[in-house]
Amino acid sequence: MTSGAPAARRAGSAERIPWRLGATFVVLMLGAGFFSCLSIVIAGLVLSRERVMGIGQALTMPLFFASNALYPVALMPAWLQAVNRVNPLGYEVDALRGLLLGTPAHLALDVAVLVVALTAGVTVAAALLPRLTR
Repeated sequence: MTSGAPAARRAGSAERIPWRLGATFVVLMLGAGFFSCLSIVIAGLVLSRERVMGIGQALTMPLFFASNALYPVALMPAWLQAVNRVNPLGYEVDALRGLLLGTPAHLALDVAVLVVALTAGVTVAAALLPRLTR
C-alpha cells in the first residue's frame, strides 16, 4: 500500500509541468530568435556566406564560454562576470535551469533581457536586410 503524500506531491508537480514547459518554449524561442537575428546582422554586414559562418562561430563560441552554461558565475573572474552580465545566452541558461531543474533563477529579469535582446536584434537585422536582397 502507498501513502497519499507521494501521490499528492506528484499531482502538485504535474500541475506545474505545463506552465514550466510553456515557459521553457518561450525562453527557447526568444533565445533562438536573438541568435538568428545575430546571424542575419552578420550576413548583412559581410555579404559572404563563408565569412558569415566564420564570424558567426567566432562570436558564438566566446558567448557560450562567457555564459554560465559551463560553470557558475561566482567562479568567473571579474572581467568575465562583466561579459556575462551583457550576454543574452547567460540569461537564457539561467531561465532554463530555473524552469527545467528548479534551481533559483531570476525568471522575470531573464525573460526581460531576452525580449530586449530580441527586439534589438530584429531592429538591426531588419535595417540590414535590404543589403542582403541586392
